[in-house]
Formats: sequence, C-alpha cells, structure tokens
Amino acid sequence: MDQRPRLAAAITGVGAVSPLGVGAPALHARWQQGVCALADGLGRCAELHLADHLSAKQARRLDRFSALALIAGAEAMAQAGCAEALPCAPERFGCVIGTGIGGIQTLCAGQDAIRERGARAVPPLSIPMMMVNAATATLSLRFDLRGPSFAVSTACAAGGHALACALSLLREGRADAVLAGGAEAACTPLAQAAFSALEALSPSGRSLPFDAHRDGFVLGEGAGALVLEHPERARSRGAEILGYLRGAGSSSDAHHMTAPRADGASQADAIEGALRDSGIDASALSYINAHGTGTPLGDRIEALALGRALGADAQRIPVSSLKSAIGHTLGAAGALEAVATLLALRARSAPANIGLAEPDPDLALELISERPRPLGDDRQRPLLALSSSFGFGGHNVVLCLEA
Repeated sequence: MDQRPRLAAAITGVGAVSPLGVGAPALHARWQQGVCALADGLGRCAELHLADHLSAKQARRLDRFSALALIAGAEAMAQAGCAEALPCAPERFGCVIGTGIGGIQTLCAGQDAIRERGARAVPPLSIPMMMVNAATATLSLRFDLRGPSFAVSTACAAGGHALACALSLLREGRADAVLAGGAEAACTPLAQAAFSALEALSPSGRSLPFDAHRDGFVLGEGAGALVLEHPERARSRGAEILGYLRGAGSSSDAHHMTAPRADGASQADAIEGALRDSGIDASALSYINAHGTGTPLGDRIEALALGRALGADAQRIPVSSLKSAIGHTLGAAGALEAVATLLALRARSAPANIGLAEPDPDLALELISERPRPLGDDRQRPLLALSSSFGFGGHNVVLCLEA
C-alpha cells in the first residue's frame, strides 16, 4: 500500500442534535450508556425545543432540517472559538452541509396548504426553505462564511461526503477553515410511506444492525457539524485540536438505485481509498463505526466489503453502529457518526450495538455487544477509526478519523 500521508484536517469543534439529545456530549454519553432513543418506530429529537435556540422569526423561516443544522453548527463554532470572531478572513472560511432530502417538511406543508386553502396559502419563502442548500446558506449567513459554500446531496452518504469535500478544500488551499456536516428532518408520513413501500423500514420498529433478527432501518432525524481547519493555523491560534480527519475514500456502485453491489466490491474500494488517502494500513485501526442500517441485505454486504478491504483485520477490529441508538438519519448520518466516532476515540471506549442480542453468525465481524469496548492499551499511540456511509444510488464514502 502507498503510505504517503496527505494533509490531515484538524477538528477544533463539534456539534450535534440527535434523538439522544441536544449537543455532542449528549450524543456521546448516552450512546456509551446504552440508551436507545427510538420510540414508536421513529428516532425523533424529542428533547429539542426550537424556542430555546432560535428566535420566533428564525424558526418561522427555516425548515426543520436547516434549524437542526444551525443549532449543531453553532455548537461546533462555539467550541472552536469561531462563534464571535472568525480565525481567518471570511473569504477563507467555507461551509459544506450534506442532506439527503432537504426541506421535505416544508414541501409537505405546502402541498397541504394548497389542498386545504388554495395556492395563495403557500408561504412566500417555501422555495428557499425547501432547497437542499438552505442549511448551508443559513450557516453561512449566521457566521459570515464567505468561502466556498455548497450543499452535498448523495442520499445517506451526504454528511460523510460533505466532510470529505471540506478536507479537499483545505488540501487544495481554497480555504483555511470549513464548517461541514449533515442535516435531515424527514420523519414525515410521506417519507415513512415511501420507505415502507421499498420494504426498507423495520416493521417491528427496532434498529438492530448486524443482529440475526434485523428487519430494516428505523427513520431518524438530526444534524452533526464539525469545524475543520488547516492544522498549522489551528495550532498557531492556540485552538484545542480534538482530533483529525486523516482521509476519505469514495466510490460508486453503478449497480442499482437502492440495492448495493452484491459482492461489496465498491464499498471495499471506498474503504481501501480511505486508508490510502490517510497513509495508514488496516493494522493501525482500533475501531469501525459501520454504516450498519439494520437491513438484512445491507449489513451482509457491508460485512463482505469490510472483509474484502481489511482481510483478517476485519475480524479483529471492534465494530458498532450509531444507528442502533438513534435510527437512520439519512443525510445527517455520516456527520453525526463522525462526531460520535471522534468522541469515542477520545474517550478510548467504543459504544456497543444497542439491542444486539444474537449476532448474525454469517457476518465475520468483531461486533460490540452488551457494553462499551475499551480501545487501545498504549495511551501514547493515537487511536484511528473508520466511519462508513453508503447511500441510495450506490454512493459510498468512508472517513478515517484520529483522536
């Protein structure tokens, strides 16, 4: 393997809104504690009250997915010390936010308004609230981020791809810092009906990645955000560096609109690409936060891909999935999972797959069940992990994170 490490992005702030609570600490602590936040077959951000974070005017002018992004992004910017004053020129601070569906709540409300009261009842800001770049625009406006700013929409891989794009912007010298992540708020009757029609949702309402009795994913909502900076600039301003985004790999199945390639080859390409891009070997990995949706086909193919890419190490490296605790947050998943993975590495403890009672014997993986798994005996050695996201359309992205 070509082991020439490229620039790693320093992570100086993280933020999250998830069914486990508001804030990245809640996401980490409650998953570590084994809390499952799913109720009635959905993963809603039940503890979030928009009025605690947004003005009435902001809440009225934002689709829920943009509101979630704004709250998570504000937390990340505050931790990075960028909320009041940017550490670089505004033109050098970018923003990339991924989403799978965007403003679906506004879309559904607009359709209801037309049916019930006519076309004049549709709010004038409906289009800017629905558009997939609304979250990016909202954060750029809030923090005066005038660098490269755009949305990424690759279904369930969008949050991961947004972080990979941010890393590229830093490496190419097009930005000194980037606020990046993903947001989704698709817990609507329309989305539920559509995913049910595809037979993708769990009829039991349980999210059981890699379990022998898994029967589909549970729809969730949330947002994750990270501030990525050029490491030299972060150090020069005295910022606390929480960890690094070492590299990313991506690929396309070019196979089917919803089903992954059966042999896992394309997903394996993305895993191998992340290792190459990071300049590391599989033997250096301490943990894998898997895509792990809980669908019978998806989990099996992901296990095949890990085996193809990592060889014998696939049966050594501990594996768990955040989706067991919060469900599948679609375009937000890659960002929320990056935050959760980084915090797990910093705590040197990997959370378990919640509810994993009977690991599928056909999956040759070292699955974490029952309780968190300690990571690494050598505290002088930085811990490394992979976090994977695979989206409809065959879009694959894998991130390599270091605490």
